[in-house]
Amino acid sequence: MGTETGGIYYQDEHLTVDAAGAAVRLDGQLLPMTRKELHLLVMLVQHAGVLVPREQLLTEIWGYQSGVKSRTLDVHVRRVRRHLGKFANLYIETIFGKGYRFQPARTEEENPTGPFRLRLGLTPESPLTVV
Repeated sequence: MGTETGGIYYQDEHLTVDAAGAAVRLDGQLLPMTRKELHLLVMLVQHAGVLVPREQLLTEIWGYQSGVKSRTLDVHVRRVRRHLGKFANLYIETIFGKGYRFQPARTEEENPTGPFRLRLGLTPESPLTVV
């Protein structure tokens, strides 16, 4: 994982993504993710709510040249979704032919700023910024 994603920390009621600690927890249980799976999830979390193009993911995570066609991204997204179980489609949205988007968890009763916490470039002990 590169330094650009090392300080990402996301937490909501079910999911915690700690890039610096190289750990993802779902309902308190540590998920056994590979380095690439973790890097993919962290990159999506880093751009929460925004479409991350396939080409950008393939270039930044796998180092592929621009324009390379590969199914490796789809395989890794499928694996990350498998780890997330019943929450998979809640968190990771596929924009067909374009890329993927991480959607922070919200319920209908929650206000627009929601209950989740996303920190960039901070340690888990740092004050939280609610996004």
